[in-house]
Amino acid sequence: MDTVSELFDCAKALSMQPNPNSPYLTIIMNASGPGLLAADQLFARGGKLSQLSKETDLKSILPYYCNTSNPIDILEEATPERFRNAMQICLDDPADGSVLVIYSPQGVTDPSSIAETAIDLASQTRKTLLVSLMGEDSNCQEARRMLNRNGIPAFRTPEEAVSAFMNMYTYTRNMELLYQTPEELPLVLGNSAHLKGALRRAFCEGRQILSLPESLCFLETYKIPTIETRIARTSEEALVLASELGFPVIMKALYAQSTFKNKKEGLACEVYSSSEVPVAFKGIVDKINSSSLAEFQGIVIQPKIQENCTKLFLGLRKNNKFGSIIIFGTRGESPEIINDISVGFPPLNQVLARQIVEKTRIFQPDKNASSASTFEIGIIEEILVKFCQLVMDFSEIKQMDINPLIVNSAGALAVDGCITIDMNRIMREPADHHEVLLISPYPRKYISKRTLKNGVQVTLRPVKPEDEQCFNELFKSLSEESVRFRFFEIIKEMSHDTLSRYCNLDYDREIAIVAELQNDRRIIGVVRLTLDSERKNGEFAIMVSDSWHRLGLGSKLMDYIIDIANDLKLETIYSYVSLANIKMTSLCCKKGFETKPVDEYTINMYMTLPH
Repeated sequence: MDTVSELFDCAKALSMQPNPNSPYLTIIMNASGPGLLAADQLFARGGKLSQLSKETDLKSILPYYCNTSNPIDILEEATPERFRNAMQICLDDPADGSVLVIYSPQGVTDPSSIAETAIDLASQTRKTLLVSLMGEDSNCQEARRMLNRNGIPAFRTPEEAVSAFMNMYTYTRNMELLYQTPEELPLVLGNSAHLKGALRRAFCEGRQILSLPESLCFLETYKIPTIETRIARTSEEALVLASELGFPVIMKALYAQSTFKNKKEGLACEVYSSSEVPVAFKGIVDKINSSSLAEFQGIVIQPKIQENCTKLFLGLRKNNKFGSIIIFGTRGESPEIINDISVGFPPLNQVLARQIVEKTRIFQPDKNASSASTFEIGIIEEILVKFCQLVMDFSEIKQMDINPLIVNSAGALAVDGCITIDMNRIMREPADHHEVLLISPYPRKYISKRTLKNGVQVTLRPVKPEDEQCFNELFKSLSEESVRFRFFEIIKEMSHDTLSRYCNLDYDREIAIVAELQNDRRIIGVVRLTLDSERKNGEFAIMVSDSWHRLGLGSKLMDYIIDIANDLKLETIYSYVSLANIKMTSLCCKKGFETKPVDEYTINMYMTLPH
């Protein structure tokens, strides 16, 4: 939102009307000026005018001199009946889109009749309906109040209505993107124990910034591809290493305190043959000795990437209020793209990473198709997810940059990396690290293993958005009785929208623990705990595949969710259980739950937790 009034207008409209699923809008007006201004605002915000399939029906009920193409002008002499007929046809039209009615105080129609018609027709359609009643007399004010009371957002100006509509559509689109099922990106990481040692060693040496080899070591451990890098301390060593890498190579100064000023300071050069190596080495060393930047640490030698490539930037910044912020963008000499930056917040999955990537102009084919087609975006998504995991695992990292990250048709390579550490955090114990994150991360501490009565071992872990398909398979394995006991109704199948809301959780407010078989990663049970707004009480529910009943899985899930509730310091947990669900009521009684009747079919089983 750009203004506070837009914020309230959008919130009002979202709370009253169905969310628009497309940017198409049909405009009905009794004055051409306001309608055309509304159309201009719609185009400026990225919206489109609907293409009506029932335009012939409009011609049959409107005078021949009315404009029946969108925006539809029914003219100033429009009667209440003409308004109703035009609105009815547009709301019934099978074309995708929403409807905006603009009333200008003229002619024989009063605003109250527009309000009554809109209220009546809104109950008969699934389309989004907005109304703009222009004017500040008592009749217009009362008609707007009448519309708002009956769930139809009313606006003073057409521009306000169009802005609210486009904000509603943006919200809808963002929610669809958020609940896309991400791909499972494997995070097969190397042993990271030595990385803690590198941080402590830098701290003991009084270095706030890690060297290039140390920074690249972090990336390599997290399987972020890096360019082959060698360090030479003598001219002879540089010649041997450059020959091994193969010409041409890049030679640049190695600093303990900076790795990104090399080229700007003239301390980097391209070398195309062995005869040029000693000359380049001496030139860089002389420049280091004549400057006050730092003492000589060595010369970095890397192969020069010959193929056409795109240079990207990937970084971490920390803010006291928002915590870690991931910055992604393009890097280059052109002023047009050097500030092409998008941001995101950890934790990231494949879908969230793609949203960050697609916000940059370099990945939009209509603006730079040649660059977007030179590499697979999936490579960048995977690097973003791994980079995000790295910075979350090491809260001691204050700032981190990969600059540049070079990508082409062959893949991606991090060429330069720089890590700045928080000297105040570095010597603390891990338990003392309180990382501020805008989004609650995946609660890895709730991953555990259990063995069932038949000897099968299962992993209990929090659900992830990537589990949507496996969760759906679990639902399909339930008998009709199990579905009725769990959901209190018969559900034949779950839509993507429903499944995503069971798997894509805000871990601050809801925890779902799935039981996963280790051999085939099949989910055979789940327990869910939903907290109230005050985080004092939580409602839980258990669902176990019918073929895995009587093996103790339900009991283990129950014990585990009680442990989690205690960890979250809840006062009570409860569940609404059908009286016919003998297995669940018996299990709750064994665990010490108390009962409270709700109605003749349902009881509330609750447990007060000790503190």
